[in-house]
Amino acid sequence: MKLVVVTDATVPAELPAVARSLAGRDEPVEAVTFGGAGTETGDLARVLGGHGVGRLHVARHALLDDYAPEAWGNALAAVIDRLGPSGVLASAGDRGAEVLAHAAARADLPLATDCVRLAGDEDGTWHVTRTRSGGVLLEDAELRAPVTLATIAPAVEVPQVPLQPAGECEVVESAVDVPPELARTRVVEHVASETGLSLATAPVVVSGGRGVGGAEGFAVLEELAERLGGVVGCSRVATNNGWRPHRDQVGLTGTKIAADLYIACGISGATQHWVGCMDSAVILAINTDPEAPMMQRATYAVEGDVHEVLPAVLAEIRRRAEEPAVAESVERQV
Repeated sequence: MKLVVVTDATVPAELPAVARSLAGRDEPVEAVTFGGAGTETGDLARVLGGHGVGRLHVARHALLDDYAPEAWGNALAAVIDRLGPSGVLASAGDRGAEVLAHAAARADLPLATDCVRLAGDEDGTWHVTRTRSGGVLLEDAELRAPVTLATIAPAVEVPQVPLQPAGECEVVESAVDVPPELARTRVVEHVASETGLSLATAPVVVSGGRGVGGAEGFAVLEELAERLGGVVGCSRVATNNGWRPHRDQVGLTGTKIAADLYIACGISGATQHWVGCMDSAVILAINTDPEAPMMQRATYAVEGDVHEVLPAVLAEIRRRAEEPAVAESVERQV
């Protein structure tokens, strides 16, 4: 039976590779994407063809022209019913998890999320290892169903299987019915950050929590992040209090990051926040409480008031930034 991968504009290399290992040498691997009447799919088809995917099914409807998790999930459930695959895979990002969850609920099928290992038996049983509790635990499970759904983590173990030769990926249009009420949750606006960086990609993230004191307290964090070439994040407390938008939240219910440097300012370090930042290479915590979990787990910890520590840090950064200009000026006068 065929394996289907769900994708949008990007195609992580591990996605078709894992699908190929589950499908077997002689079984097809196909893909599903979503779009409105004018959505172009030529570039995506070429990329998929380079990964050995033979067919791209485009679920078409006016309500599918931009991301809408309920509508996409409904459309995917319809495509699954139409194609009858043995399994469906998607990347374990926000979109993959949401869309497959909606599709699984509508089709009454099992879903395993955040899988780091997948293997299949001849009888159709899938053996998966997946992360739980935000990556703190690993769970081994078996799935048996007419159609099995799974999202795969970026760190998935990719089985060594014969490479499928690149070829042409056939585009198949697939009209679907989407009830209008499913468009109630959808992307209505795209806002690009001024730096072009996001929490997920920034090398430096400067985050604030309860200890920052309020929305105005983030001004010093903004300056520090700008000078370090990074972005500002926050804890759930800051989001709940309306100090920062949810897109800035680092944590299990926000964005998981892997920055080169993470600076946690006035953040106690509850488990859900730690899970979101623990993959950062270096973590610097600033807090008045030396017993705070973040202070105990951080690479470096500074015991002190954020309102005193950060201005001092910025003053030193400004001084060092001005030194080369002063030295150059003196040299020219001589």
